[in-house]
Parts: sequence; C-alpha cells; structure tokens
Amino acid sequence: MNADALRALLQAVPLESEWLECKVANDDPKVIGEYVSALSNSAALLRRDGAWLIWGIDDATRRVVGTAIRPRERKVGNEPLESWLAHKLSPRVDLQFHEVEMDGRRVVALWIQPTFASPVSFDGVEWIRVGEVKKRLREHPGREKELWAALARQPFETGLAARGVTGDEVLSRLDYPKYFELARLNLPANRSGILDRLTVEKLIVAQGGDRFDVTHLGAVLFARQLSDFAGLGRKAFRVIRYRGVGRVETLHERLSTHGYASDFEALVDYVNGLVPTNEVLGDAFRRDFQMYPKVAIRELVANAMVHQDFAISGTGPMLEIFDDRMEVSNPGLPLIDPLRFIDHSPQSRNEMLADLMRRLSICEERGSGFDKVIDAIEAFQLPPPDIRKDTTHTRVLLFALQEPARMDRMDRVRACYQHCCLLYVSNRRMTNATLRERLKIDASNPSAASRIIRDAVEACLVKPEDPDSRSRKHARYVPFWA
Repeated sequence: MNADALRALLQAVPLESEWLECKVANDDPKVIGEYVSALSNSAALLRRDGAWLIWGIDDATRRVVGTAIRPRERKVGNEPLESWLAHKLSPRVDLQFHEVEMDGRRVVALWIQPTFASPVSFDGVEWIRVGEVKKRLREHPGREKELWAALARQPFETGLAARGVTGDEVLSRLDYPKYFELARLNLPANRSGILDRLTVEKLIVAQGGDRFDVTHLGAVLFARQLSDFAGLGRKAFRVIRYRGVGRVETLHERLSTHGYASDFEALVDYVNGLVPTNEVLGDAFRRDFQMYPKVAIRELVANAMVHQDFAISGTGPMLEIFDDRMEVSNPGLPLIDPLRFIDHSPQSRNEMLADLMRRLSICEERGSGFDKVIDAIEAFQLPPPDIRKDTTHTRVLLFALQEPARMDRMDRVRACYQHCCLLYVSNRRMTNATLRERLKIDASNPSAASRIIRDAVEACLVKPEDPDSRSRKHARYVPFWA
C-alpha cells in the first residue's frame, strides 16, 4: 500500500461505506477490536476482498489530516496490539497495518480480511456495520441471516491467506516444486510459467502488476510455513506418542508446520515409525509386524485434514498413539452419519481441498477411503474402529490387537456391522461363516457367531436379506440401510 493506492481507494469508496472507516486519533484497543469484527463481517456480507480502518483521514470529508497513532508500537499490557487483537478475535482474520505519507502527513491504514466461515467476534461479541454505524450483530437478525447465507456460498478454500504479495514472495512462501512433483508436471523453465500454473490451480489469484493473493487452498496445502499465514498456524497437523494408555507422559511429538500436501508423505512415515509392533511366531522364526495397517493410517490422516472445520479456531487435526490404541481427530462434526461412512459417498466442507488432494494422489478415490480402512483392519485381525463425536470434534479410534474373545459385546456388534457393510458394498453378503472367519471363531462353534449376529439385529444394525426365510444356517445378512 502506497500513497497513490490509498488515495485511489478513498476516491473510489462512497462516504457512507460499510467496509471502510476513517478516524483521526482513536486507538482504544477495545474500539479497534470491535471495528475489526464489524468491518470483517461486513466485507464478507458484501463479498469484498477486504475492509479498511484508516487513521489520519477526516471521515466526513475524506480530507487528509494526519495522525500520531503508532499501532505497531502500541501495547495492551505487555502484549503488542496486533497479538492482543488476534487472541480476542474468533475466528482469527488477517490484519495488515500500512503506514504511508500523504500530502506531507502521516496516515495509517489497517487492511482487514473478510471472515470466511463464521461471523467474527471480538471478546465474544459479533459486530456488523449498518451504514456507517457499528452495531451488535445479534440486534440485527436480518443481517445475521444474510451474513450466514453469504458465508455458506463462500468456500474456505477461496478465501485469502495473504493479499497483494509479489511473485517472488509467492515463490518464497509456497512450496511450488512439491506441487509440480505431486501433479506429475514438468517444472516450468521460467517464473511466469510457474505463477500461471499456480493461478490455474487456484492456489493464487493474479491481481495484475506482479501482485497476487494467496488463497487458503494454496497456503494450507503448500505453505513452507503455515504460521506465515494468518489463522493457519494452529491448523498444523500434530502427532503425539504417549507412554502407556493415558496422556500423562509424552514420548515423542511432531508439529507439521508445512502445508498438508508438502509434508504428507513425511508425516505418514513419521507416524508409521512410531506405531508399536506385534511379534508373530511363524514356522521357524519370529517376525515383527506393524500394529496398524499403513493404508489405514494414510487414509485417516488425509480424512482428518480434508474434513476438518476450519471455522473452529485454535485447534487442528491430530493423531495420538497409545500402547493400546491410536486416535485420529479433527475439529468439526461429520456431515454424514458415522454409521454410513463405509457406503456413503463422502461429503466435505472443503470440496476444493478434497478434490485437489485426490488429484495429487494423497487421498483415495471418492467413496473408497473408509472402505479401505475397514478392509485393512479386518486383514490385520484388529478390533473394529470406533468413530466418536463430541461437541466440536470427530475422533476415529483404532485398537491394538486382542483376542476376539476378549472384545466386549459392543465391540463384537460393531465388528459385525462393519463386516456386513464391507461385504455389501463389494456385492457380497455376510453369513455365519464369514463372520466366524472375521472374528477367528472356530468353525465348530457357529452358535457364538449366531449370538453376535442376533445382537446386531436387535441393535437394528443388520437385517436378514430374506426376512421370510426360516433357515439360520445359510442365512445372509445386509446392513440396515440396504
């Protein structure tokens, strides 16, 4: 931002604007925070690429009067103003201060990123502009409804993680060689060829004059450092290995600070290196096998990245390893019933992110991912995965090897249901014999499998394919939704 650009902005914007506010000297941190919330929400509602709070301009006449405030030096307590504002805003939005000289006077301009997923609140209160007046959003339900509708139309991926950076800055902040490697494309011989391809892929947006905006899609997948982009530092993927079965003692921890695509293979390799092993006695020697299948780890890590709710601030996807289980979690609740994960085509809040990760061969093809997890778990003879929801997160648990006889009733019912679903989507059917094989029940004990099937039927998870058949020995079963 320079004086000419700021002058052009002021001349182009009407005096009564809901996404631009001019002041002279008011640098009260609370007032600034409320204006950031109001202007960010208003910019999103009006589908602007940013909002402005400018000091040193008379609001009524747009005459340059200058200002003495110095926001970069301003502190709230012992904390810099920018950092203090970031802690008070939810979700966090990018803020960029510019200091310019106009007509011999000092002017300070604050660019404010439009919110991208939910209304921005300051200190727990959401604000909006009504004309030139700052109002609480809840006092204007019509505006609130319109804002939510506007946000629903705006995918997270198209939001801006950085604005107005040069082509050289794009290349220094994004791991573009990794994109071309994963896309199986030859690296262009010149700078313009690289930038053109990143633009086509919607990783950046060209603004003209060697200026570009970096989209959330570009930053979250290919950032050299996620913390370089406002609001994305806390979205880094975290891996923790604990001692024992609780979270008291941490043995290893890794924070993946790079973009998801750039760091994916290294992240999965790191997890595989931490996974416990099982010792299996063969005919003549003992062999160690990894506790959890690699394909399941890979798919669950990718799912946690793709299906997270980026509007939930201060938290990101995480994988935790214990002696008896592995937990993979992400912020956000699933958009479909977890009971339908195996058969249902996946739905994501982040379709552009999911689509690009599939095209880069990071995710499985649509509809096959969780099927592969269950198939691999059955091949390893592990207990069935459990999918849990709390108020804000989705968590998938993989359990260490244990004898089927030691599983509790709900584990066996869940194994029965997942086995039935997996066979059904493969155009096969569950029988007493297939369930005995899945749970390693001796062929001489079909009644044990029958009890599990009966429990699953009573739980309304499976049903006989032919409800009129009286045969139980050769009965075939399908999921409840079939």
